[in-house]
Amino acid sequence: MDMNPLLLLMLLMLWSSGLQAEVKHNSKEFLRLVGGASRCAGTLELKHQGEWRPGFGGDSFQMKAAAAVCEHLNCGSAVSLRRIEMSYSISMWLLREVCHPSDYGLPRCVLSWGGSSVREITCSDSVRLLNGTSLCSGRLEVNYNQSNQSKQSWTSVCEADFDQQDAEVVCRELGCGPPSALQGALYGDVGAPVWSKEFQCEGHESALLDCRSSNSTRSSCSPGKAVGLTCSEPIRLVGGASRCAGTLELKIGEWRPVDGPNWALKEAAVACKHLDCGSALAIEDRQSSDRAVWRIPLNLVWSGSPLREFARSAISSTVLYLTCSDSVRLLNGTSLCSGRLEVNYNQSNQSKQSWTSVCEADFDQQDAEVVCREIGCGPPSSLQGALYGDMGAPVWSKEFQCEGHESTLLDCRSSNSTRSSCSPGKAVGLTCSEPIRLVGGASRCAGILEVKLGEWRPVHTLRLTLKEAAAFCEHLNCGSDVSVKQRNSSNRPLWAPRPYCGLTYFSAMGCLKHTIIVSSSWRSPPVLELTCSVRSCKHNNSPLLP
Repeated sequence: MDMNPLLLLMLLMLWSSGLQAEVKHNSKEFLRLVGGASRCAGTLELKHQGEWRPGFGGDSFQMKAAAAVCEHLNCGSAVSLRRIEMSYSISMWLLREVCHPSDYGLPRCVLSWGGSSVREITCSDSVRLLNGTSLCSGRLEVNYNQSNQSKQSWTSVCEADFDQQDAEVVCRELGCGPPSALQGALYGDVGAPVWSKEFQCEGHESALLDCRSSNSTRSSCSPGKAVGLTCSEPIRLVGGASRCAGTLELKIGEWRPVDGPNWALKEAAVACKHLDCGSALAIEDRQSSDRAVWRIPLNLVWSGSPLREFARSAISSTVLYLTCSDSVRLLNGTSLCSGRLEVNYNQSNQSKQSWTSVCEADFDQQDAEVVCREIGCGPPSSLQGALYGDMGAPVWSKEFQCEGHESTLLDCRSSNSTRSSCSPGKAVGLTCSEPIRLVGGASRCAGILEVKLGEWRPVHTLRLTLKEAAAFCEHLNCGSDVSVKQRNSSNRPLWAPRPYCGLTYFSAMGCLKHTIIVSSSWRSPPVLELTCSVRSCKHNNSPLLP
């Protein structure tokens, strides 16, 4: 029995409020973690009708809901969530998906359920982040009365007593990636912090309270100086030629590969951004033996939600392999092939990537051709300063001198002298064409439709409409009229639109993902042959295949 994770979180809070009278009357809790190393770790149990049982056995119980449990228990942030399979069925308490305890009464909202999986939650018991935009960001608080479980005492920390090495320890303690922002009052302030000793971490410690601290105490800390911390997502690419290529892995207590049914470059671009890499170049499913993976709903990837918060455990025989560019990227564009150009000028230092925009005067058409080819797009169609926004004067101040044959922009020569200034509004905005072509016809405006996502492949006609086929012709500057034929795929790999993507020419790279490998035992799925700029019937949205 699965639930929407956001709804599940809300129901947990409703259950909590619905039980306040019972809790107050009995002076007992209704929720606990048992069997762990501390009261802030263990198997989740719920109390109903005087009986404790494991609770919430469904797949949709994710880190967001685990965080609510940690908060209710006055523990720190949620660090990990494990699904433990039992060899036998056990009695559990499960909350009905649509039920408000105040409307229906608690007995009608809680179901007795038989299941074979339980949830093991680990909360940090010494540090937590509050009021952030994700579980890996917020105002830092430290539990300075940790030894007394009945009187947990949390306080914020003064910015002057906390530095980058301390932040690295906290992010690691919370199961997050390295710190990306550290600033006083970044996530609100609650008066002068009580903690008044300076942390002196060396960076290798497993917990903040394992670090040394100064003997002297600070007499005061100004309001607005409470530490606000943002840690990065705990994701990585492994097994590739660089840190920006490989199998996508996510850490929720432990590192596991990500399995992404229907992931395309649209989702890959989100992962590349989290990794502080460049544009998404290619994505593929790679076969593996059945293993535990993390699975993330597509709509939550698109929304920019933190990947860690909504991943759920699954078993899969495929894993995602991504390739991102590590030296250039396009930001704020209308497609994966457009945006404000940024260059990574500190590429050799993996821990401190440094991206900057480029001055329009230092960049020309030949440079643009190299960039478009490097990020897997077609030739440049527009080059203009501030076309996709501006971020102040660019840091990169040398003129690129590409000859056009280079494989990456940073392989090009650049001027020895540096530019003294670059006016605002002059950061390079670039639009590359989509990597689309027609092959095997009598002209460049006729033939089998192919798209390049790492490599050129024909497009399966599944779910394509005549209107979309005409849009491909228009994008190729071949007119807006089209005649369509279906051809045998000749037993070769194809690109196919994933379900419900709303495929059009400008989103082809974001929607095409499925690789159809045709074997001799299958009926060959048809591919699309277009002839553009001919009179045809009125365009409509009827599928090309029945």
